[in-house]
Amino acid sequence: MRGLIGTILLLGAISTCRAQTGISLKQAATLPYDVSYFATGNTGELFIITPENQLKKYDANGDSVGVFNEVKRFGKLTFVEAQNPWKTILFYKDFAIIVLLDKYLKITATIRLSEKNIFGVKTATTSYDNYIWIFDPGDSKIKKIDNNGNILLSSTDLRQVMSSVPNPDRIIDNDGLLYLYDPNQGVFIFDYYGAFKSLLPYKGWDYLFVSGKRITGIDKKTIYQYTPPLPVAIETELPPALQNASLLSISNRKLYVLKEGILSVYNIE
Repeated sequence: MRGLIGTILLLGAISTCRAQTGISLKQAATLPYDVSYFATGNTGELFIITPENQLKKYDANGDSVGVFNEVKRFGKLTFVEAQNPWKTILFYKDFAIIVLLDKYLKITATIRLSEKNIFGVKTATTSYDNYIWIFDPGDSKIKKIDNNGNILLSSTDLRQVMSSVPNPDRIIDNDGLLYLYDPNQGVFIFDYYGAFKSLLPYKGWDYLFVSGKRITGIDKKTIYQYTPPLPVAIETELPPALQNASLLSISNRKLYVLKEGILSVYNIE
């Protein structure tokens, strides 16, 4: 697999999609993988779930670096979170189970949240110090847990300090802040102690990505980029060929698009 993506970049058809305003997208590759689901890491890794329910990991050069064959062992997988190259999270929402994998996709821990009296969690992410952030809707608290599910830090009950409490389907730890995205209310921003900082009223996004100070959201037809202190987000309509995709992800200025079983990569310019 060495150099596979680089070869595709040279041989594949290149096309450019430019919006009237905002970013432009330049097709870089179509990846020859059988994909039913995928996720990307911060340092260029690509994680795919095959139709046979294998989890495969590829590095930034396209080399295969790990395979995990027990995806269905813990039930139906909700998502893969791979922001930390040393710790990959498999989250099984229906069973309230978090499975942690190392960089080679070997199991390092299995956390059963129900055994810690934590229920209804919809999302999780790795923390800056290699632990795990969750939002516990039972007591409306942001919590940091260790690999055994023990609570290391807990915010105050947000119902006591906020008029509207988030119900996030995505948590992101980035550059000293926590971003909790509730598609019905917007982007809630907290510090690492759970103190509320601000609410960005961007609703209805299917995806949220944060890099530095730039916040990127995507819905079925549009990419939104917001960088403080700009007053509003810059909107770029997705080309028709990319609208209503099955799955999208952004990593290292690249847009990954899964549509009709084909995984394509676009450079963001």
